[in-house]
Amino acid sequence: MNSLFSTALLSVLCLGLSHQVHAQAQATATTKPKSEKRTAEAKEEGTLTTNHGLPVADNQNQLKAGVRGPVLLEDFIFREKMQHFDHERIPERIVHARGSGAHGYFQCYESQADITKAAFLQDPAKKTEVFVRFSTVAGERGSADLARDVRGFAVKFYTKEGNYDLVGNNIPVFFIQDAMKFPDLVHAVKPEPHNGIPQAASAHDTFWDFASLMPEINHMLMWVMSDRALPRSYRMMEGFGVHTFRLINAKGVASFVKFHWRPKLGVQSVLWDEATKINGKDPDFHRKDLWEAIERGDFPEYELGLQVIDDATAAKLEFDLLDPTKLVPEEIVPLRIVGKLVLNRNPDNFFAETEQIAFLPTNLVPGIEFTNDPLLQGRLFSYQDTQLSRLGGPNFHQLPINQPKGCPMGFGTNFQRDGMHQTMVPKGRVAYEPNSLDGGKGPRENPAQGFISAPEEMTGPKVRKRSETFGDHYSQARLFFRSQNETEQRHIINAFTFELSKVQSKEVRVRMLAHLAQVDATLHSGVAAGLGMKETSETLKPAVPAHDLPPSPSLSILGKAPKILAGRKIGVLVADGFNAAALAALRKSAAAEKAVLAVISPKVGGAKDGEEKVVQADMALSGAPSVLFDAVVILSSKESSDQLAADKTAVDWVSDAFSHCKVLGYSPDARPLLDAAGVKADEGTIEVGQETGDFIQAAKNGRIWGREPAVRPRG
Repeated sequence: MNSLFSTALLSVLCLGLSHQVHAQAQATATTKPKSEKRTAEAKEEGTLTTNHGLPVADNQNQLKAGVRGPVLLEDFIFREKMQHFDHERIPERIVHARGSGAHGYFQCYESQADITKAAFLQDPAKKTEVFVRFSTVAGERGSADLARDVRGFAVKFYTKEGNYDLVGNNIPVFFIQDAMKFPDLVHAVKPEPHNGIPQAASAHDTFWDFASLMPEINHMLMWVMSDRALPRSYRMMEGFGVHTFRLINAKGVASFVKFHWRPKLGVQSVLWDEATKINGKDPDFHRKDLWEAIERGDFPEYELGLQVIDDATAAKLEFDLLDPTKLVPEEIVPLRIVGKLVLNRNPDNFFAETEQIAFLPTNLVPGIEFTNDPLLQGRLFSYQDTQLSRLGGPNFHQLPINQPKGCPMGFGTNFQRDGMHQTMVPKGRVAYEPNSLDGGKGPRENPAQGFISAPEEMTGPKVRKRSETFGDHYSQARLFFRSQNETEQRHIINAFTFELSKVQSKEVRVRMLAHLAQVDATLHSGVAAGLGMKETSETLKPAVPAHDLPPSPSLSILGKAPKILAGRKIGVLVADGFNAAALAALRKSAAAEKAVLAVISPKVGGAKDGEEKVVQADMALSGAPSVLFDAVVILSSKESSDQLAADKTAVDWVSDAFSHCKVLGYSPDARPLLDAAGVKADEGTIEVGQETGDFIQAAKNGRIWGREPAVRPRG
């Protein structure tokens, strides 16, 4: 592609609204010589059609009542596209296939009756049973846990009013604005269909080709290329409802709301190099971490925060609240912390519970309602439809994990009958309503307790069109990048560089660099330099030029990292002749901080201390790389340290910990091993004896990020 053509294409990409952008880009990319130009009368293979041959005029937007209106049920083109996508994979989930789950409870701190009539948010003495499922998005069930990916964070509340499902992610925004594009997004990020490669990875041509042609994706890309996509643990990541919902109180007063989950252990991530090594050494790292924490009684805990937004505040925002690619900075609308979520029981059977649970955004309770967010509107159809294939028919609600609990009305008290996998035995001759033949014993409508949607004016022409208020695709991407500290920005630049270096198409890389230039000059120049494409310059003209927004410190992980060791893991490498008193002191200190300490030795049978007493090891060195730990300590004698210095596995153990910026404690005699690993003294290398205070304090402060530019210049 020559420079002139590239520039023209990029200009087209951001002129006008998103739906116009994609259509124009497609038209430009497929232009034929004049003698072969298409005519309206000609039937051509290049025309996009439905499965039944109907030409499709707009493949970017669902049919809505007005550009900001609700999606119309009659949109058969969307339903056919989404329904086919929903049924592509059997039996595992198409997305969110690899996951882990746990039982627990939710408890509100005080009644939220002023904003919602939802019963589970009224009584502080009431514990509402929940099941939570965490997951990666792109990978299949057999993929590894530490892929660079979005993480699902889905919560099923078993309330007395029926099930309520808050189905979200660990990132508050999404890739696309309209659900019509969801099959395209997932097809682009999944393994390329001609060879099935790569698995659970976005670093390939089809994803970045799609991304480079979708300006609305840029904000989400900042998050996915950030440390947020590499969480240290499910216990240490945030969750978000993504969409804007409505809360309704008993008086019928409505408010907009954004849902947030905040982990009590704080947010923590791993480095990309750690992630790749963990995937090789312990591909079940996240799933095992969650299971083991619950088994030892360290119950993961999160707080539910609400951003409650009235109509007047919504009208003043610089973006459309219905746009799922946008967030509301907490500096504008602070969180209202309303309750806690505690996970205290592992599943009894992974398949029956974690695999068979079905989350549905349509599972609402009185007091919580939808908005006209076009991505949310599409999910309302897609999730229900998907279960028909994945769980074998319309009766998946009868599976124990999906049944309502504590609901006085029971479930399935209606006249729906039969279907595959029907396990109930409805009695009587009547299977319809109204009727007069059941003697009044059958279920009937209940206007007093039933779900009633709050009235809302809805007008507008029937259109496939994107609202002009959805047109700014760069300002919040810029906001996110500039809200990160220098270390986090470096990681984002390195992530883009790695991902785009895997893209074979130069044209795709050029287009992406043009988008990055709209976001931030430092980001653009850093990625261009990393790719060796500094001399390649393309420009584009956005439909809505990016403007500077005040930085949002709440978006930085490192800026708000708590100084704690709770829930973290300390790896202690012991070798023959080590100081037993130092190990005992470390155990005591770790326990006081509610951290987990694991003893590693060259052999699984353990090591002898200075008094020749064998101390059992929790793990052997060969199976316990330092990437599995948050901080490490080496306890050894001079003789055993010399032996470890000649052991490549031991040297790598120390070298990795140091290069991953972890706090490293060591006994005085361990110096030969540190020298062999290239460890340089800094504030994170601390001598440890029976006094452990300095090491513990340094470990609580987190990683030594000042070390990173020298030891990991490319992340």
